[in-house]
Amino acid sequence: MNFRDKIREIPDFPQPGILFRDITPLLQDGPSYRAAIDDLAAFARDCGAEIVVGPEARGFVVGAPLAYALGVGFVPVRKRGKLPWQTTAVEYALEYGTDVLEIHSDALAPGQKVVVADDLLATGGTISATMQLVDKLGGRIVGAAFLIELTHLGGRARLRDVPIRTLVQY
Repeated sequence: MNFRDKIREIPDFPQPGILFRDITPLLQDGPSYRAAIDDLAAFARDCGAEIVVGPEARGFVVGAPLAYALGVGFVPVRKRGKLPWQTTAVEYALEYGTDVLEIHSDALAPGQKVVVADDLLATGGTISATMQLVDKLGGRIVGAAFLIELTHLGGRARLRDVPIRTLVQY
């Protein structure tokens, strides 16, 4: 399937000079959304995933159905203060400043095989921070799955030697 046809390009969003890749048309088309998740599920299955971890918010719309397709659990990673239980945190760099991501401290078993999932791999900052959280809990990252990769931003280099699957590259 040509997933690129289901991704809308919006110039100058959220600021002038940015070409935003909008996945909502793909999400709105049931057969395309299903095909995308099925593709990522085949990859995650081959990686031996035992659980899927995804950062908010669009990582939820990829990671949760991916976990469902695999018949495994899903672990949300959220911004500071959004999770109701004891958390483990990591601070990461943004273009202008820093932010903090958290995961429930009991979300993963040591050695558990994890696939991290998100909608977009750009600079790799968010997914790298997510991977640090998995590492802190003793999980073993066996793969990373994305709908889109912006190759010119070099995010792949921040993901170590983890196998990566992206459906569309720009």
